[in-house]
Amino acid sequence: MAISVLGLISTRLMLLSVIAVMAAPARGNAQPKPLSEPGFFNAWTPVTIAEKKLTTLPAGPLYWEIETFATASNPDATAASVSAAVAGKTWRFTLALKGTATPGGTKVAEIGPIPPVEAPEYLMRVINVTGPRGAGSGVHMHPGTEAFYVVTGQLTQKTQHGVSTVEAGQAMAGHDATTIMDVSSSGADNLNAFVLLVLDANKKFFVPAKFE
Repeated sequence: MAISVLGLISTRLMLLSVIAVMAAPARGNAQPKPLSEPGFFNAWTPVTIAEKKLTTLPAGPLYWEIETFATASNPDATAASVSAAVAGKTWRFTLALKGTATPGGTKVAEIGPIPPVEAPEYLMRVINVTGPRGAGSGVHMHPGTEAFYVVTGQLTQKTQHGVSTVEAGQAMAGHDATTIMDVSSSGADNLNAFVLLVLDANKKFFVPAKFE
């Protein structure tokens, strides 16, 4: 009887291990993770949908290549790409040379070239942000660069360099790590946009700031 019980326990442990491996998220795809920053994000809802750390970046100049796929079974094409399912589509975000494309994908946008980022370790992060008109991030900085692609609504970015607006179906390249910004939903329709970041992985992601 003791041998039989031990065998049953061993079998159950093996099954639990298999289930855990099957349930683990694919490399480069983050579980949706709402971001929070006390005193910021006025009705602005940012959710990390994909991220990946890299020790090196591909040789540049680099662009964000955004593609969609008909099914969720397409693996990440390169080390510098991440995927996520949003709004009923599978999206892939890749850091690559201009004109790079993945077989079977539909090109949505090509954003860049992105400003160079120097760091001992890099973090690729893609955030899906939503919010009604007037929702905003608050004034802040990032230890790297960010770009935007608007799915619906309108996005406005204010920086020390001026004010830029992006409509649905349009993209905007970001600035370097010294840029102070305030990003907001400025259209009649609710904003749904992707924020694509290349960061120093060893520094704080969100740094509160103010315009001088």
